[in-house]
Amino acid sequence: MRAGFIQTNPVFGNVEHNVDRASALIASMDADLIVLPELFSTGYQFISEDEVRGLAEEIPGGFTTQRLAGLSSAHKVYIVAGIAERAGDKFYNSAVLTGPEGFIGLYRKTHLFFEEKLWFTPGDTGFKVWETPIGNIGIMVCFDWFFPESARTLALRGADVIAHPSNLVLPYCPDGMVTRCLENRVFAITANRTGIEQRGGRRPFKFIGMSEIVSPKGEVLFRASDRGEEAGVVEIDPVLARNKQLNSFNHLFDDRRPDLYKP
Repeated sequence: MRAGFIQTNPVFGNVEHNVDRASALIASMDADLIVLPELFSTGYQFISEDEVRGLAEEIPGGFTTQRLAGLSSAHKVYIVAGIAERAGDKFYNSAVLTGPEGFIGLYRKTHLFFEEKLWFTPGDTGFKVWETPIGNIGIMVCFDWFFPESARTLALRGADVIAHPSNLVLPYCPDGMVTRCLENRVFAITANRTGIEQRGGRRPFKFIGMSEIVSPKGEVLFRASDRGEEAGVVEIDPVLARNKQLNSFNHLFDDRRPDLYKP
């Protein structure tokens, strides 16, 4: 699998511009799987429910998901991207998976960060893994990484690669994902954004960039800079993530003691 990410600096509220920019980058990449940041089409710092209502889209019928599905079909590529979702009278911080066959699936962010709790409903999809011809793809979104159960659940459900759309402002994730991959023996693609947003007199958000691809051995195969738009692609073998044998005595999953893990 040629696995990649796109690190963007979206213009808040300008969905068409942001999607066009990402589309041009996708079209220029030779990849089988591309991960885009969290809320890549809208920007991050919402300041009112009306703003969320105006920018969130239905999935899969909305503009952004349809554009991504068209790109996937045209370029024979799987895409994971973060989108603000409108579902009836609820709004979710979501991510979609599209492929050559079109729309494949939806994940709604489980662990909401900071003021996301003002606008979005906590996700109700649970952690999902999709079997595809290029490998088993699981999804979590940004702050989900902070909870070890997120990546562990995806790994237990058979994920070879964790796609991780993000809008990271805390400094810990790039190094933290090394541990998440090592403790679960999975690949991970964290697609972050850059830039600063400060809207409505609120505290500024400075996004840290440093998008990365990490191996099941905890190796950072590619890490972007901390500023500016950037795309990265590396070749990986998803089958390597299916070997959970650490040595002749230890198996990562068989050695678990869930009967003793209860609080």
